[in-house]
Amino acid sequence: MDTHKIPTAAEGLPLEPGERLLRGFQRFGRLAAAGGITLIVMTVIALVWANSAWYDAYAYIFKDMGVHLEIGNWHLPHIHNLAYFINDALMAIFFLYVGLEIKRELLVGELRSVKRATLPIAAAIGGMVIPALIYFGINSAMTVTGPDGEVVNTMKGWGVPMATDIAFALGILTLLGSRAPLSLKVFLTSLAIVDDLGALLVIAIFYTEELKTNFLFLSAGTVGFLFVLNALRFRHPLFYIVPGIALWVFVLSSGIHATIAGVLLAATVPASARVKRERFLKASRKALDHFEKAGDDGSTPRESSEQRAAAFALKTNTNQILPPLHRMEHALGPWCAFWIIPIFALANAGLKMSGDMGSMVSDPVTLGVFFGLSIGKPIGVVLFCWLACKIGIAALPPMTTWRHIIGAGCLAGIGFTMALFIANLAFKGDALHLDAAKLGILSASLVATIAGLSILMTCKPMTEAEAQQDEGHPPMDNHSDSFPSPTPPAEDTQPQAKAS
Repeated sequence: MDTHKIPTAAEGLPLEPGERLLRGFQRFGRLAAAGGITLIVMTVIALVWANSAWYDAYAYIFKDMGVHLEIGNWHLPHIHNLAYFINDALMAIFFLYVGLEIKRELLVGELRSVKRATLPIAAAIGGMVIPALIYFGINSAMTVTGPDGEVVNTMKGWGVPMATDIAFALGILTLLGSRAPLSLKVFLTSLAIVDDLGALLVIAIFYTEELKTNFLFLSAGTVGFLFVLNALRFRHPLFYIVPGIALWVFVLSSGIHATIAGVLLAATVPASARVKRERFLKASRKALDHFEKAGDDGSTPRESSEQRAAAFALKTNTNQILPPLHRMEHALGPWCAFWIIPIFALANAGLKMSGDMGSMVSDPVTLGVFFGLSIGKPIGVVLFCWLACKIGIAALPPMTTWRHIIGAGCLAGIGFTMALFIANLAFKGDALHLDAAKLGILSASLVATIAGLSILMTCKPMTEAEAQQDEGHPPMDNHSDSFPSPTPPAEDTQPQAKAS
């Protein structure tokens, strides 16, 4: 989400009663770490609830209570309870948001430039390969038997420790203030986005159930139709959301996990604006002039149709300068951060710590996930970054040291959301090892947080001049209270990108 603070027309006005009631929530929502804090709170609630006298209510609400999606005699057979609805339906919206983030980064972000993208891509590959190898090594060396003496295959959980939770990791970084340069946050964000892309490929390829060809063809046809809409420059989000719902139904019915539909939909959303910057400025100033002249007689938009028309023209201009990709990403961000992901955590993080905890702690799934995330992640991230820099295909970002990279590598071990999601797919129908995976994820995330914070807290805080340089601003003149005039952004002089 954008963090720039731009004044609005209501800035400085006395708060209305409703605004006073919501003021605390709005202030909290503007915090960079708000999403991560909300996630932590819901995780704690889930753990306390699952280990309280009300566990039966927790199990009933999320697992036993029937939830069905149906219209008349038609219904989706894959949605059985609230947990299925959250994991298959709500999380598809989250993966749409993830897909939009990935596309934006590939087109206009850090991943656009091969030179800039090399380091986070190398870090992400290392952060996926080494944890998976550690999990594979531990689980190949230990044999697990079921209650009837049969050998249980735990290898299917190798994808669990590959994941990084971007909300948690960036939330921790914001707590460090000037000790964590902006370039480090950009690096960790890019790493996590590439990591998400890798996790999506793992889900699509390795955690797919029996495929149904007819629904695969329907899914492919829907994606093709969406790309045609893109090519014809349809820009209203509804043109993509309505077919996107059909795509979700087809993907869910095909055997591929339904959340992949969100990523496929994101790939078809246009990423270019309808008008260029100069035309937007000219039309918006003209609309403002109309608005001002129409009010010369003292009328307000409530009485003046011309003022209303000018205001609506400004709204239209805004939609025309903002690509659908950015509008959808901006709209979905708060819903994902404060509703979908916390609800997912509440439904899936409820680990009941009872019975033989000793055997669960020593379970190869727990050990593989724990050491994969807490040890494999930082080793993989740092090792592959070092190799990329050593052979000359990448360099450390400005103001970033190897101590920063080590700390970020530790924070990348906070797997949480995506790790829990993959665990649910890997151990579907195996409650014992699903709980073992949850224990490994939660304990590794705690250790990774402590380790990352401990290392980054030892980094030297940036000076004011270094902070301005890190953010891309020229240093402040010591003999002046103002900044030198910035040069025009390069994007204003570049030709407009085509929608894609």
